[in-house]
Amino acid sequence: MRTVNSGLIAKVVKALCIKANLELRPDVLYALRRARKKETGDKARRILDIIIYNAAIAKRKHLPICQDTGMVVVYLEVGQDVRIKGDIDNAVADGMRDAYKDGYFRKSIVRDPLIRTNTNTNLPPVIYTKIVPGNKVKVILVVKGFGCENASMTRMFRPTDPASSIVNFAAGVIKELGSKACPPMYIGIGMGGTLDKAVSLSKEAILRPVGEYSKKPHIAKLEKEILQRVNKLKIGPMGVGGKTTALGVSILTYPTHIAGLPVAVNISCHATRDARKVI
Repeated sequence: MRTVNSGLIAKVVKALCIKANLELRPDVLYALRRARKKETGDKARRILDIIIYNAAIAKRKHLPICQDTGMVVVYLEVGQDVRIKGDIDNAVADGMRDAYKDGYFRKSIVRDPLIRTNTNTNLPPVIYTKIVPGNKVKVILVVKGFGCENASMTRMFRPTDPASSIVNFAAGVIKELGSKACPPMYIGIGMGGTLDKAVSLSKEAILRPVGEYSKKPHIAKLEKEILQRVNKLKIGPMGVGGKTTALGVSILTYPTHIAGLPVAVNISCHATRDARKVI
């Protein structure tokens, strides 16, 4: 049995919080550069140039990629042969609070959904903990802005509905949004389980590197169909028109009930931000 001090977890969370806010994911940056080469319109190319330049400035000058430094979502994979010395949830909160204080990041969280008083710390985070084999702790920290989070949608399909109806649903969500979610975006989709499981999967789907497809052939086919349909909308970078409305589509699935087909669409804007570390 390996012992991990909660203080170490707090330090790791702080470092990941700062990194996620300042450094764009390499796969996202690569996808943006690839999209820039494919674009033919002057406005679309100019917007992509600005987005790529903004990421470079943020990293070099230690400034947030986006002014919306988001709500923090933390995925913890704790090995079953690990003993945490201290409270792991408190450690995550401590690290996150220190990161937002020392990084001078915008604090956007309110104490109550209806009584909207700011916590002034950006606490609390949303934490998902999973017990896995081994003696290590994996921390994945996501910074989720709400311009794109507000764009998320769910639908309970009938089990007899064809896959094409899911393509229509996903493309319809993006068409309705237009430029509201700061395209080019990364689209995460969760299918199966219960309503809440599908929503959870849709957010986790965005953790997959842009450009990678599902190992299930029928799901990979669906991902490609949705991406093609979305980019045919020609909303383009920041809504100015162009070939790149979405950088990618990632779908995660889970077994579900014979009477249901839950589907959730989670949007991540061009500032798709996360960082991860194994302790």
